Amino acid sequence: MKSRHVKYCVVSVCLASAVVIVCLSGLDRIYPLNLKTKTCSTLITAKDGTPLRAFADKNGVWRYPTDLTDVSPLYLQALLTYEDRWFYSHPGVNPFAFIRACFQNIAAGKIVSGGSTLTMQVARLLHPNQRTLAGKILQMLRAFQLEIHLTKDQIMTLYLNLAPFGSNIEGVQTACFSWLGKQAMELSCAEAALLAVLPQAPSFYRPDRHPERARKARDKVLDRMAFFKVWTNEQVRAAKKEPVAALRFVPPMTAPLASRRLYFGTDNPSSKKTTTLDYDLQIQTEDIVRDYVAGLSDEQSAAALVVNYKTLEVQAYVGSADFFSTKRKGHVDMVRAIRSPGSTLKPFLYGLAMDEGLIHSHSLLLDTPRFQKEYEPGNFSKGFSGPVTVARALRLSLNVPAVQVLEAYGPQKFYDRLINAGARIKLSGKPNLSIILGGAGTNLESLVTLYTGLARDGITGKPKLLKQDADQDADQERYLMSPGAAWIISKILAQPMPGFEGINRLSGHIPMAWKTGTSYGFRDAWALGIMGDYVAGVWVGRPDGSPCPGQYGAVTAIPLLRRIFESLPLTDFIKKPPSSVQPIKICWPLGSAKTRTITNCFVQHDAWILDNQIPLTLNSATRGFDPLLKTFWIDENGNRAQPSCGGIKKIRIGVWPQGAEPWLPPSWRRNKLIAPPSQKCPDLASFPGNPVQITSVFNNSILTRPPGQATPPSIPITALGGQGKYYWFLNKKLVAVINPGSAGVLPMPLPGTYQLSVADEAGSFDVIDFEVISMD
Repeated sequence: MKSRHVKYCVVSVCLASAVVIVCLSGLDRIYPLNLKTKTCSTLITAKDGTPLRAFADKNGVWRYPTDLTDVSPLYLQALLTYEDRWFYSHPGVNPFAFIRACFQNIAAGKIVSGGSTLTMQVARLLHPNQRTLAGKILQMLRAFQLEIHLTKDQIMTLYLNLAPFGSNIEGVQTACFSWLGKQAMELSCAEAALLAVLPQAPSFYRPDRHPERARKARDKVLDRMAFFKVWTNEQVRAAKKEPVAALRFVPPMTAPLASRRLYFGTDNPSSKKTTTLDYDLQIQTEDIVRDYVAGLSDEQSAAALVVNYKTLEVQAYVGSADFFSTKRKGHVDMVRAIRSPGSTLKPFLYGLAMDEGLIHSHSLLLDTPRFQKEYEPGNFSKGFSGPVTVARALRLSLNVPAVQVLEAYGPQKFYDRLINAGARIKLSGKPNLSIILGGAGTNLESLVTLYTGLARDGITGKPKLLKQDADQDADQERYLMSPGAAWIISKILAQPMPGFEGINRLSGHIPMAWKTGTSYGFRDAWALGIMGDYVAGVWVGRPDGSPCPGQYGAVTAIPLLRRIFESLPLTDFIKKPPSSVQPIKICWPLGSAKTRTITNCFVQHDAWILDNQIPLTLNSATRGFDPLLKTFWIDENGNRAQPSCGGIKKIRIGVWPQGAEPWLPPSWRRNKLIAPPSQKCPDLASFPGNPVQITSVFNNSILTRPPGQATPPSIPITALGGQGKYYWFLNKKLVAVINPGSAGVLPMPLPGTYQLSVADEAGSFDVIDFEVISMD
């Protein structure tokens, strides 16, 4: 008899199980389980998980994606103890809890308990139904479905993401940031208890509106935790003393443009994106930029990008000064906007030219007017400096020397190298000489990418904004220049600039290598810098491209860059020169090494060279310069004669480039260094044609300025010889352009000493000095 009962029970259980399986199989076909009825918001977070910006789902619900590992164990303990102690044991429905709820409802004469497990609550959240018996049965069947298809941890994760917490807030992580201002992993016992009970009646217990109700509900959970000895009495007593404090929900809005970039730049917008941004540094940089532009016009904005060049992680990304400002056009991301780079590309030209063997750190360049050339730029200062070193030309950001070097290196090759190094460069046509002075388009991100190459021994790296890119070590490294060239350029940029000596060091000892740029018409002000472990860049201007007269890189952008560097956790270190870099003494004008026997050494410099190679002064005729080392035959009287003449000897003389003549002492000029032609056997082949010569004023003349005249007297300016037009300079500043055969006049300047020079279109110069005195 007993065995018959056992057999009957076994058969009954099997039949019941078969019925349940058949029902669930039919339910899967008729009412398939849809886990995608609700999508998460897109959450953009800082590297530490702090929300930067969130994008609500299509229904306007804020639901941050959450995993079990994101949640404090205290919350899970409170949730399971209060809602479903047997969650990890039952098959989705707890029959004992359901029967208990039935008796409680009968006793109360109304529904006071639903007996729902967490699985059943997830089923209701995924597939809402009416609070009827039929609805409860369907909910139970859905719970069985969930248990068949998912693990317990997966079901718990669904609850953590879908549980309602008041207003349009769903999910425990969203609730933590919205009501408590912290991550779900950082909850206290009191906060965990509050969040465990809040989904039961989120509007009724909403802590910002009904703090007393929320406190009573929380304490009920705490009592339960003590009753089941999950938490100690001491923990519960301490938790009850905590006040219920809630923040007003405000969606996060930090790094709004970086977040927008990631949101629209992904194929899966409903997901969590963890950036490399340092939350504290991001907030700090945003405040610095916002405060800085407050002193500018209402239409101006600014952008900043800070990258740790060792890891290539973006630490701060400020696309505009004020995202919500319509006047400043804060919605425009100026980190990515294409603008004219001004002079910010010059360091890379000089570095590449060093690798090409064209120049070294102190090669002689000419900051002089360019006549009859493809491109005739001036300097920002409107004046010229004459002969300058590469280091000085770069440090002062002189335009003409940069064009001289680019002409020798090649605009197309320069453009190709920048593109290959990872920069984005836009041109309206083929690359030409104007590219070095801002005649192209690029953006702040590309400039920072290029400057990482100076900090990383000539290898650029694309800045990483997503943490997953940093974790995967997706460096995307590109070769820019040799380590030696990068070191020399960085060293030059770290040298003090006249008038801006205090910029190069912060905290008294940490050096900063920096470069500024200003686009045509004062439309863009740039500053890029390398300091400690960071490369940072800033842009200041009007997003619509309107001019900002009087505002340029060294005045407008550098102060902002300095403030940002002052806020960074900087470490000082001295980078030693690579083995390919050697110090050497060189001589001008030829550019050769200083030795005991060398002649023609008018000026010497301490230079840095690469691979023991000493590039001579750019003087090849193929580049538009006459040879600087000249060979002559001298007769017995010391005059220049033809090689066929008798009684002569051969000599070699180093001369300066013709364009440097007005800036040289008289004894260094060609008319003093080169002997006059012989009367009997003149050497005219070496100097075809007659050089330009000033005829209206003699050298060392003294001119008198009469007193009391409303209009100053004029000085006639005439010249003979040379080729083409005459370009007249007073104290090295262009004052007139006159055709051959025509005479010009120059208003007599105030009393003082002056230099008057003239150049023809072939580069021939003549220079005289004169003095103006007053008759008073």
